[in-house]
Formats: sequence, C-alpha cells, structure tokens
Amino acid sequence: MPTYNVPGVWVEELSLLPPSVAQVATAVPAFIGYTEKGSGVARITSLLEYESQFGKANPSAYSVTVAGDGSVSLTRSDASTNRFLMYYALTLFFRNGGGPCYIVSTGNYSATPAKAAFVTGLGQLEQLDEPTLIVLVDAINLSKTDYYDLAQQALAQCGKLADRFAILDVPREDNKSLRDDATSFRNGVGTNYLSYGAAYHPFLLTSLNYQYLESGVKVPGPLQWSSGTNGFLVSRTGSGPARVKVAANADATVTTFDFDTTTESGTLSIVFPANGLSKDAVTAWNASSKAKSGFSVVQVGDGSAGVKAASADLAVAQLPLSSLKTTNTGLYNKVKTALANDPASQVVLPPSSAIAGIYARVDAERGVWKAPANVSVSSVIGPVSNVSNDDQASLNVDPDSGKSINAIRSFTGKGTLVWGSRTLLGNDNEWRYVPVRRLFIMIEESTRKASAFAVFEPNDANTWLKVKAMIGSYLFGLWEQGALAGSKPEQAYFVNVGLGKTMTAQDILEGRMIVEIGIAAVRPAEFIILRFSHKMQEA
Repeated sequence: MPTYNVPGVWVEELSLLPPSVAQVATAVPAFIGYTEKGSGVARITSLLEYESQFGKANPSAYSVTVAGDGSVSLTRSDASTNRFLMYYALTLFFRNGGGPCYIVSTGNYSATPAKAAFVTGLGQLEQLDEPTLIVLVDAINLSKTDYYDLAQQALAQCGKLADRFAILDVPREDNKSLRDDATSFRNGVGTNYLSYGAAYHPFLLTSLNYQYLESGVKVPGPLQWSSGTNGFLVSRTGSGPARVKVAANADATVTTFDFDTTTESGTLSIVFPANGLSKDAVTAWNASSKAKSGFSVVQVGDGSAGVKAASADLAVAQLPLSSLKTTNTGLYNKVKTALANDPASQVVLPPSSAIAGIYARVDAERGVWKAPANVSVSSVIGPVSNVSNDDQASLNVDPDSGKSINAIRSFTGKGTLVWGSRTLLGNDNEWRYVPVRRLFIMIEESTRKASAFAVFEPNDANTWLKVKAMIGSYLFGLWEQGALAGSKPEQAYFVNVGLGKTMTAQDILEGRMIVEIGIAAVRPAEFIILRFSHKMQEA
C-alpha cells in the first residue's frame, strides 16, 4: 500500500479482472533439411523470404531423347544424386495454407545427407519455443535405419517438451507394397511418445516442376569437327532408319557421296557394324574424310545398332538446350514444353510438408480441434500409389503395434484427400486422434505460460481464485467455439484448486500449488454408420 504524507488527491487503480490466457500458436512448423545457401535457423513467413535467405532448389539435369517421329522425351539424369527437397517442400507447404515457419538448415547442396546433421538440427530446434510441428524434410533420403532413429529422436523431443508434434513420412521402396512399407515403418519407429506424432503415406506426385538450368539439359545434336558445315549427325535412339548426314569437305576432290553402295567409283560409303562403332573409329573416319579423295568401308549389318552405340558413346553429341534457342527453335520449344509437362519433370514429395500446410489451414479456418482430414491437397496430381479400402484398413488399424498410418487417397470427383487423422498411438482411447493430442498441447502450453504470474505469489485462497478464474474463463471460450463437448460448461470442463481439494497442508509447506483441470475434448466422427431397416406399412 502507498504511504500518503502530502495533502492532496491521490488516484489508485484497482484490478478487478483475473489475468487472461493468451493462446499459443498451434501450426508453426520447423523444416529440417538442406538449402542452397545460408545455415542455422531462421523464421520466415513466405516463399519469397525463404528464397532471399536460403536460395532456391538445386537445379536438376536432364537428357533428352528425340525419336524418329520428332517427339521428345526426358530422363532426369541426376535423380539418384540430386535429392534435395527443401525448396519444393516449402512451396507445397505454402500452397496448402502454410504461414510462419522455421527453417533449420543442415548444410548446402554440396553436402551428402547425413544423420548427424539432422541430429544437430534437432538440437538447435529444441532451444526454440515457438515451433509446434517438426517436419524432417530431407531426412527421407537417409538410410531406413538412420531415418527411423531420427524419427524416434524427434518424437522424444516432442514428448519431453510437450509443446510440439511430429509429422512423419513412411519411407518407400521400389517394388514394395504399401503394406510392406508400413510394416518396415512400424518396426523401426520405436514405442516411445507415439501420441506426439502422426505418419502419412504414400508419397505425392505434385504439379511442381523440378527447376533446371538450360545448360544442364542435354539434347542430341551434330558432332562438329570444324567451323564449317561438314559434320556428323546420328540418331540417338536407334529407332527407324539409321541416318547419317555428311557434308563434303571444302577441299575434297570427290563431292558426291552415296551411302547405299560400295561399288561405284569415286563414292564414299559408310556403314556402321551392327555391334556398334567406337568413338575412335568415328574419329579415324573424320580424319580420312578430310583427304582429297573418297574411300570405301565394307558394309556389315543394317547399321541401326551401330548408330545407337556410336551416338551414346560420344558425349559431345549432347548439346546444352541453350545452344538451340537460336539454331533450332522448333526443337528448343519442344524440349521446353516437355520440361513443363513430362512426368519426369514433375516433383515427387513425401507428404509431410503438404500435411503441415493443411494443419495450418484447418487450424486457421476451423480450430486445432478439427481433424485435418477429409481435406483436399493442393498442387498435387495424386498419390504415387493408389490406396484401396483393404490397403487403408491395414494402414489405419494395426492390432499388434497400434501404430496407425494415415492414408492419402484419390477419389473420383473429389481429387486427392487426406483420409486419416490418427496418431501413432492408434489403439489408445485417449490419444488416438491427432486433433485431441494437439488440442491438449495447445491448452497445456497456453495455461502453463499464463500461470507464470502466480510463481512466488502467496499460496492462499486469493491466488487460487485468480488462477481458477483465469483458466476457467479460457476453457469457457473454447467451449463456446466448439472445442469441448457438452451442452453446458460444467459438462465440458472443470478446474479445481484448493486446500483439501487438490492439495494437502504438506503440499503448501513444500511450495506446491496443484491445479486439476479436466477437459472433454471433441473427437472426430471417423466411422459414420447409417442403419436401415424395414418399417411395416401402417396405412
């Protein structure tokens, strides 16, 4: 109380309302992976901000095949080595409704993905308070053993801090079924803190295109040995007729070339043997073709295999796409169109980044208590594998381990939908559903931070009343929004604190103030059952 020693008018302000609970953010993911530039941790709010701080995607390299009919097809030549996904994952995250997030860069594109780098990233993330979701973007490129160990560490961090949730991907193997992938995942992810994570499967074929540089797109073209017009052009596919085009050397005494006969005098006949032609032989032919008289090579086979072998052997036949922009506009445009539309140019991503965006979108539109399921996935052509009802039955419910895996499915007329909302503790009645666990995380973290004012306050009825009123007011607001079940507030929650209720005299002597909070969280209607029966005619 103030001491009044000077005559006059004094003003006092009395606080009548209890402290309030400020609700924490629920969908602020942290993406861990490799970036073009930069290192460490940064908070961003847009893809433009990401590009400014961390750069873009690692450009992909392509080889182009031009068929005899002029059609173009692509092969991503660095698919096994260039597997950095962070930029594409962030793009998919923002397109699916994502907002503020954290980037934990584990290195640049010159690095080889290693578990140790991700462990370091998880350690950096543990020091941050705001992130509420963990997404292990590039970790999917680790060995299965390393990935599962990292997933266990991410779940352990979520359980230890109790303020975040892990979104995990299920590694896939070629020539393995969805069920095989699921079995491998369940065997590897461990048994601890399973309610703090959820897994999604399968991977997604997106409408995003791999970024590239035109200098990294190789197109078959003529082998030029001089600055003149004399060159050597072969078909790269070997399909159709084996075509060879040669222009006469400017100094040659023989200017007529016939590739169909070896009998006419003064002609040059070149036929590739069926078992292929080495680049040394082509080089020798080039040297002899510059002589002042022609020569003859005995014909062996139809030459198509030789054409294919020779063109594949000579890397100089691969021209960068940029060189065709002015010299062969037609082919240039065909290749550019293929780079935009060919399946080889479309990015395949694990689903976790899209799911993080969907979490953010659903939280903003409906609330964290709404299941992030039966929601369409944007910028996606479809899952890489079709999930049948039988497949999902085995993913959704596992009687042995209880580790549920949420399916992403395509439905006619609806598109690609997230079709599951279970945690990895799928057989547990309390923590089976993702929105229940995330609602508790939000309420626990919000009330924990709001209750900090009471630390070292007198442990008496006045403080108890303030804390009870503060938490009760917060839960009442959630009940009004539909987060808690019950037609009346007392059916939706309770808050108890006090001597003889939640504490003993010994608790007070030892400095403990114990508040008990009960919440009736709403749960999703996962199975809607319509029961029909015959009704007897009454009139």
